[in-house]
Amino acid sequence: MIARPYYLDQLRRWRERDVIKVVSGIRRCGKSTLLSMFQDELLQSGVSQEHIISLNLEGIEGIDITESRQLLQYFAKRLQPQGMNYIFIDEVQQVEHFEKAVDALYVQENCDVYVTGSNSRLLSGELATLLSGRYVEIRMLPLSFAEYASAHTDVSPERLYRQYLAGSSFPYASALSSARDVHQYLSGIYDTVILKDIIGRRKLPDVTLLKKITRFLFDNIGNPCSTKKVADTLTSAGSKTSIPTVEHYLAALQDAFLFYRADRYDLKGKDYLKTGGKYYAADLGLRQMVLGSKPMDAGHMLENVIYLELLRRYDEVHVGKVDRTEIDFVAVRGGEPSYFQVAYTVAGDGKTLARELLPFKMLRDYYPRYLLTMDLVPRVSHDGIQQIYALDWLLE
Repeated sequence: MIARPYYLDQLRRWRERDVIKVVSGIRRCGKSTLLSMFQDELLQSGVSQEHIISLNLEGIEGIDITESRQLLQYFAKRLQPQGMNYIFIDEVQQVEHFEKAVDALYVQENCDVYVTGSNSRLLSGELATLLSGRYVEIRMLPLSFAEYASAHTDVSPERLYRQYLAGSSFPYASALSSARDVHQYLSGIYDTVILKDIIGRRKLPDVTLLKKITRFLFDNIGNPCSTKKVADTLTSAGSKTSIPTVEHYLAALQDAFLFYRADRYDLKGKDYLKTGGKYYAADLGLRQMVLGSKPMDAGHMLENVIYLELLRRYDEVHVGKVDRTEIDFVAVRGGEPSYFQVAYTVAGDGKTLARELLPFKMLRDYYPRYLLTMDLVPRVSHDGIQQIYALDWLLE
């Protein structure tokens, strides 16, 4: 198993604290394995097996549990009266009104509760209302480049990056040796997310339309993308649809963590903008599987990788607007921003470098500014703007 230190550290920090730990993320990103790793740590720390009660609702024991009372009864029969009980519920959204059972377990003084889910809506309804202020969400992504590299220590970073893009960041896919096997594995994930997590759960009527919107987003990662633009493009291609319909389908794709949206933020007006947001894919292997062998934009693929890494390291990530210029990412942590420009290369006549630095120079604050490129040069400062080799930054 590939180590996931960032997520394990969060589970350690919140152990036995008075909140429910909710691990969310796209299917097969490693949530179940993370819980298994944490349970192993509990055993090694002296916790007895009887005090670790785990249930996968898509496994053999959990497949027939469909409502909250059954879920509660499963754990109630196994609770130990003395000592802390560690409760683990995998894919909790499979049970209708699961939040009632989770709440009942949470209020027990000797229960420490951990749940996982593959849909962001599990925190937007009754759970959020019932448990307001009593849970923390740990948003899990597939493997970062650093995590991927930790399993391939005998390969250069440059070759690893090519493998990372050509293959997949899903943990199990990284262990598959052939491109055909990876394609088949990703196809299974894609069909499950589309048919089970989106069509089945959201009751969307048109799977063909959903796949066309998905294909459009994969083909336009890193480009400004409005709902109207998606609707107009589909309509001109013969799939007439409305803006409200597209909005509904886009929300479903984000709920299933297949895509993330970075909204635009006006750095001078200090306000979010309704248009010009960008979409990024949870896994670029899925993008290649859907789009096939068409040429890929290396710059936008690098931008996608950087965006996901910023999601891991910061609290919020937006697209920045400064007058008529744009900063690729404004990453906020503890209320303070850092600014990032991403360019595959700025080598050449100097015009590209000047264009990338211009938005930074229009800012009127002194927060950190970074230019990340694939140019293999030592770290250099352009009047305080740090230019860093992107793979070095990803491996930090």
